This record gives sequence, structure tokens and C-alpha cells, in this order.
Amino acid sequence: MADYEYGRIKVLAAKLEQAGVSREVMDEIMAGGELIRRNTSPEKKADWLRCAMSRMDALIEPKTRYSIREACACCLGGKREEISKGIAKTHESLEDRIMAANEARFVFGHSVTMQDDGKVLVSFAPEGLEHYRCVCLPKAKESVSITYCYCCGGHVKHHLQNALGRKVSCTVRTSALASSGKLPCTFLFSIEE
Repeated sequence: MADYEYGRIKVLAAKLEQAGVSREVMDEIMAGGELIRRNTSPEKKADWLRCAMSRMDALIEPKTRYSIREACACCLGGKREEISKGIAKTHESLEDRIMAANEARFVFGHSVTMQDDGKVLVSFAPEGLEHYRCVCLPKAKESVSITYCYCCGGHVKHHLQNALGRKVSCTVRTSALASSGKLPCTFLFSIEE
């Protein structure tokens, strides 16, 4: 495997390999990734990742690529994990856990709400703002496939599972990155029985 200096690219390569993606497909997705260094401009990093996500979209079916991106999630430990596990320890009912998660802005952003269909919606910002910014790739000049955003989906999934004490599955509903700042980052979770 090529030597990738930039952390997000290195993690992507490792997760593609762990998922059993063929060497040929990996090489196509990761093309040029070894040229992106830690000191490469944020704009060039974002553009490489935009192109890599387009290649993933073309070469890997959705369920697998979303799973790969979920596995790239960061910030899974520390204070966020302590808070999310604490919610499950101090609240018994699912409804109380969702209300407590809604108050845990440091972990879940703007809101955590139960929807009429029983799914849980996590939003990083209120709807109706004029512009939304992606915290992961703030210098992206063009929209990036929502595939990239399953990394944040994996982050929220990890902490939501801890908070609720239940397994969940994630769908990225909207993202600032995919919408070029027109929509907030929202994630919809189905609670698995």
C-alpha cells in the first residue's frame, strides 16, 4: 500500500482494505492520495477527497461505501464518549435518553429528536440559516458526495448507540458539504430491535 501522510487519506485507505475492497479498486479510489501531505492546502485536501468520493460512488455499492465511511469516524472517545455513556447510565427510558441526548450539544450538535415514525433525527444546526459550513472540510470549493458525510454519521451513530443503549443504523439525510452550504448536516437513525 502507498504511504499516505495525511491522516484522513491514510484512514480511508486502511478502511477500504479492512472492508476487503480489491487492490485494483483501492488503487483507483486512492490515486494521487500519496501526494497530499499534512501541509497541503485545505482546498487541495478537500478537492482530493471530493474526487475520491466520486470514485467510490462509481466503484462501490452504497451499503459498502457507507459502511467504510462510517468506519472512518473520529472523536469516538474522550469527553463525548463519557457523556453519551452517562446518558444511558442515568436515564432508563428511551424517551428520557433521547431528551438527555438532545441536551448534550457537545456530543450531538443542535438537536436529537424522536420522529413520528420512531426514527431519531440528529441535526448539527437549526434549519433556516442562510449558510451552513462543514466542520470537516470547511475549505471545499465544490459540493462533495454525501458518501463523505457517512464519516460524521459513524461518529453520531457511535455516541447515539452509547446514549440509547441500542443499536442503530444511519442514513445521512442532508449535509452542508453535499449541498454547498444550503442545508444543515442531519442524520436519521433507525433503532434496531
